[in-house]
Amino acid sequence: MPPHNLSDFVKAYDVRGLVPEQLDVDVAWALGAAFAEVVILGEGGHGCVIGHDMRASSPELSRAFGTGVMSRGVDVTHIGLASTDGLYFASGHLGLAGAMFTASHNPAAYNGIKLCRPGAAPVGLESGLADVRDLAQGLLDGTAERPHAEPGTSEERDVLRDYAAFLRGLVDLSQIRPLTVVVDAGNGMGGHTVPAVLDTGAGLPALPLTVVPLYFELDGTFPNHEANPLEPANLRDLQAAVLEHGADIGLAFDGDADRCFVVDERGEPVSPSAITALIATREVAREVAAGTPAAEVSIVHNVITSAQVPEVIASLGAKAVRTRVGHSYIKAEMARSNAVFGGEHSAHYYFRDFWFADTGMLAALHTLAALGEQPRSLSEIMAGYAAYAASGEINSTVDDQAASTEAVRAWAADKQVEVDELDGLTLTHAGGEGDPMWWLNLRGSNTEPLLRLNVEAADVATMAAIRDDVLSIVRRD
Repeated sequence: MPPHNLSDFVKAYDVRGLVPEQLDVDVAWALGAAFAEVVILGEGGHGCVIGHDMRASSPELSRAFGTGVMSRGVDVTHIGLASTDGLYFASGHLGLAGAMFTASHNPAAYNGIKLCRPGAAPVGLESGLADVRDLAQGLLDGTAERPHAEPGTSEERDVLRDYAAFLRGLVDLSQIRPLTVVVDAGNGMGGHTVPAVLDTGAGLPALPLTVVPLYFELDGTFPNHEANPLEPANLRDLQAAVLEHGADIGLAFDGDADRCFVVDERGEPVSPSAITALIATREVAREVAAGTPAAEVSIVHNVITSAQVPEVIASLGAKAVRTRVGHSYIKAEMARSNAVFGGEHSAHYYFRDFWFADTGMLAALHTLAALGEQPRSLSEIMAGYAAYAASGEINSTVDDQAASTEAVRAWAADKQVEVDELDGLTLTHAGGEGDPMWWLNLRGSNTEPLLRLNVEAADVATMAAIRDDVLSIVRRD
């Protein structure tokens, strides 16, 4: 039996495993060699850029991966500490395939690898990662030949200032009104990137921002709270600090700082769907101002963003493009439709100007610009994007995903719903006079015996009733 079973921790979109039980230097080396052969050399590439987060295991693992890449004769550029979107920037800016060592918001015992092609194009199980996994497994268990190529070279390169300058060039904040901004980096990579972008850490011109830092110290043990702002408990310190400082806005980044969550001046979380609608409005307006007809502007959203997102896009005269949940699907659809922007319920935001990749920092800049370019508070601005009541994502452990899903389909048979199966089961009830609109999506996890439920409705009572009915069926209460 091989020393490691890579199928246990090579996921749909990335590598994510326990260190060292699953992911160690041998595995990292093998994955690096396989990535170089399958993706880089296999697609005519010539180099690889590698970055890593603040976890204690990240420097060693990233070096081992780089050694594996070089063993195939491929040159390596190490950029050191970086956010995931910093790695995507380097991949796009340098035209190189990339590897980012991070486990994002996962606890300290984990690490992982996010891989991309040149220009930050995604690598997932359906687009090369399965072949990388299989070759790496062969290298580990001795069934694949070890390389004999002339080793590639290695160089160090700091891209932080270039990253900051690039983002600042996409959104002009120089003329906004003064704002007080509390930022919770969660001891993650936001503590590295926020000073460079929002302060003067990269030597850029000062902005009219007073930044109040929370947990900017890089610490992969996450001593203050998990770097996962999707969990409400991890926003409490930010919410309290916004109120304490009378701030205009609060921003929270996850561990690798590719996602950004927003809190308004009242300390209330702002839905990522609302932020998606806000940024979509800005991006459509910018395209129209540049001479592109609104009807030719596309915005991508996934199946569980709020119904208000496509409604807002339609009201602007632009095209809403709906796709499956997951960054590889969003990025692929963005590239196919040349979409200017894409958003997910999980606070991943994608930009054509950023190689169709996701960047929480650019989303933060857009939100700051929208707030600072006019006199209203953030809660007043966002009130226009909060038409519906949402349950949030609710997970249920089930023995048989298919049977539970079919039971929900049967429950809805007499409810005048539109059925859609783009990603799981989506049921939409259009409603009418005195009959509130609602929709639900039930999706199975690819890796766990879970069903994920999202419900949205015209009012809280309807949302709660649908949510409770479906949960009782799924959980067989």
